[in-house]
Formats: sequence, C-alpha cells, structure tokens
Amino acid sequence: MDITRESETKSVDFSTANAEGLRALENAVHRDLEFLQYPRREWVSPRTAADGRRILDVLVIGGGQSGLVTAFALMRERINNILVIDENDEGLEGPWLTFARMKTLRTPKYLTGPDLGIPNLTPRAWFEAQYGEGSWEGVGLVPKEEWARYLAWYRRLLKIAVRNRTRAGAIEWWEAEECFCIPIVSEDGPGELLARKVVLATGISGSGQWRVPDFVTDELPRHFYSHTREDIDFDALRGKRVGVLGAGASAFDNASLSLENGASEVHLFFRRKELVRVNPYRWAEFSGFLRHHRDLPDDLRWKFIHKIICMGQLPPADTFERARRHRNFHLHPGSAAHGIAVGDKDFVLKTANGEHTLDYLIVGTGFVTDLSSRPELQKFSSSIALWEDRFSPPADECLEDMLRHPYLGPHFELTEKNGGEAPWLSSIFNYTFGCLLSQGFGGASISGMKYSVPRLVEGITGQLYRDDIDQHFESLESFNLREF
Repeated sequence: MDITRESETKSVDFSTANAEGLRALENAVHRDLEFLQYPRREWVSPRTAADGRRILDVLVIGGGQSGLVTAFALMRERINNILVIDENDEGLEGPWLTFARMKTLRTPKYLTGPDLGIPNLTPRAWFEAQYGEGSWEGVGLVPKEEWARYLAWYRRLLKIAVRNRTRAGAIEWWEAEECFCIPIVSEDGPGELLARKVVLATGISGSGQWRVPDFVTDELPRHFYSHTREDIDFDALRGKRVGVLGAGASAFDNASLSLENGASEVHLFFRRKELVRVNPYRWAEFSGFLRHHRDLPDDLRWKFIHKIICMGQLPPADTFERARRHRNFHLHPGSAAHGIAVGDKDFVLKTANGEHTLDYLIVGTGFVTDLSSRPELQKFSSSIALWEDRFSPPADECLEDMLRHPYLGPHFELTEKNGGEAPWLSSIFNYTFGCLLSQGFGGASISGMKYSVPRLVEGITGQLYRDDIDQHFESLESFNLREF
C-alpha cells in the first residue's frame, strides 16, 4: 500500500503560501457552487415558538470537521436556518491544534469528503493553489497545521454560521413546540436555543468520555498524571522519568513530545505481547465497506467491527520511528499496569512485567462509550436504545464497550429503547465515533465522510419534509404560477 512517509513533506516550503492563487481558487469555488445551484429555493417554512423565539431547523453541536461539513451539506440542500456551536475558541475546534500531538494526519492524503464532490473544494486544490502545481506530490501525509488551516478556510469561504465559546447542556424535548430546547453557556452568559433537529458532531469521545483507569485515579495524586486529551506542560517534564500507558498512536505521540522536550527517559507500557503492525482501518477504505456496512444484518455488522477493534490500532510507521529514534525510549510489551505505590516525590508503577519508578504518568488509554456520561443526553440517556438492547453477540465476540454503542437508525438517528417512550429521539443524530458499530466510518472519521455525510443529511431533510407534509400538500394545492 502506497502511503508516503512524513519525511517526504520536506520538499514543500509551507511559508510560501500564495494568496493570489488562493483568491483565484475561491472564485472558482463560487463559480462551481453557482453552476450546481439546483434546486434553488428554500423549502422549509420558518417556525417560531409561542414567545416569538426563532426555532432553528438544525442545530449542530460541534464545530470541527464533521460539524462544518454537515452544515455545508445542509446548506446545499437549501436548509439555511441552521447554527453550529462549539465550546472552543475559533480555530481550535477539533484536536488539530490542541491535543493532537502528531506531526501529520494519519489518513492517506488522497482521501476526500469535505468537498462533497466539488473538485475545487478538495484539500489538494486548496494546497496547490497556495504552493503551486505539483506541490501535492511533495507531501507524504498532510501536516496537521495545514489541515486546521484548510478547515478554517472552508468555514470562512462557505460562510458557515458558527458560534464559538458556546457549550451545550442537557437537551430537552418541548412537546408543545415540537422542538428541542438546548441550554447553552457562552460569553454572554447562560441562554437557550430551540431547534427541530439536533446533530451531535462532538468527535471521537462524543458518545462517552476519555478514560483513565480506576487504579490511576484512585491511587495517584492528580499532579502526577495527565490524559493525552488534556493540556500537558511538556517543558515541566525535562529531566523526568515519564511513563506512558497504551500503545496507540496518541500514546507514541506523547512519548515523543516528552522526549523532544528533554525527559530523561520514557517508558511505554502496553498489554499486548507485541505492537500491532497491521492497520485494519486501511483495509476498510473501499466503497463496499464505507458505503454499505450499515446495510448488513446486525450479526455481520458486529462481526466486522469486532474484528477491526480486536486487530487493534497501531502507531503509523513515522510515529513509531519518531519515538524510537531516542535512545532513552523504552517499550514494555506484555506489561498491563495494575497498581501504584506513591512516594514523596515519585511513584512506582506496578505492571504484569515488573515495577518501575517514575516521576510522571501520561495516560493514553483512549475513551469509553457511555451515553449517560454525555452532558447533552443527561435527561433521556436511559431511553436510548443501545446495541445490548437489540443484539446478543456470540460469547467469544462479546465486548462490553461495543454493547454500549448506540443502536442507530439508517441515517445516524437515535432510536428508542422502548417503542413509544420517546419517539422524538429520532430527531437527534449521533454523528460521533459512537456510530461505528451501526454505521461504520462516520462521525470523527475523514475516511468515511464521503459516504456518511450525504446519508446523514438525507435523514435530516427527509424528516423535515415528512414533518411538514400537510403544509407541502397545501402549497401544491394553492400553486397557481401560470406558464402562459
């Protein structure tokens, strides 16, 4: 498989971006959109609550790549009464400039998705407009900073309505208004938004929370550890003995950054007897799986995702080499950690393969699926159907975290645990990593975006049309535009 390494990006000088070339591309994008503007008219009638407040057609919670592309796809279907909110400052949505500590994206550069089929909106078009024709061939994997710049450009160019520094609280269904009320906290203080449909585009942990093992939280004082998701003062690790739990890509990234900032030694501990060296996510990048996983019966959907998860995630070759080039980097396979003994200034990490004295611990053990932990779903998480409510896997394929995945409908919509208990749940769309079992690669995945965003938007527009079907028929009956 031809995936070029990070080292090959050096032939591109990222300080030489051509503003004139980018302006020309922007003009071309506007021209493309004008050519493709059919149907042209907006078709969803505006709604207001009894108190006069506007009811959004769609509220998208999360302003990273998934939220932006969802909003643009809705706009192309002439759904313009929408809003995207994100709790972070503008430009810091998603992981790219915060807790993503790799140098490049993990995915192959040729993947498409945000463009929604418009060539001039592709990352390659954006890249070559600034760095010249042929520059794309000089890039192995896209630097994460360039990807963040691309998303910022995408948002600005397409005039996507995003409200930053706005955090959503517990969603509530208002039966009288036939809409959701979403409490928010922003720079202006607390408030509320009303929306007919809600899309959760809250990323890789959007169906749960980042996980720190109990023995760490129970036994280790907070100043001794951080999760890879958190802000970490790597300068403070200079001269320290650092332990890292986990063998995924982010664990290696944090190990590398610790070493690059002067840690005296870094020890990476993981359960498996050896590192994973085959990436099943690369296998999955073909249209059969990406488009049609959701069409399989439950037993096959479970079988495929169970296998992908059990095969494990590996650090990409460049990520592995970045850490291994340091002589003071140490791998500890077969070393599941299970306990800690705390001293005055350091601590001892107890593993299945020995004990190690450390000064700091970085936890790279990922996240756990748990809808009840999501602040947006606090009022009704117990009513949402999970896979454990719909499917009993074979004993040798049982994984508790998979059983906690939401059992989604064909367009990423939540479903009821008990029929008739909360039918409005279908108006909430889970476009997070928690869709993996039901839908395959969707939320929080560039790989699946080409297929998943149109599917998501089809579900939203379909609901909006059916909800107002009587009104549409009345419009047809009264239609009297004479042709001659």
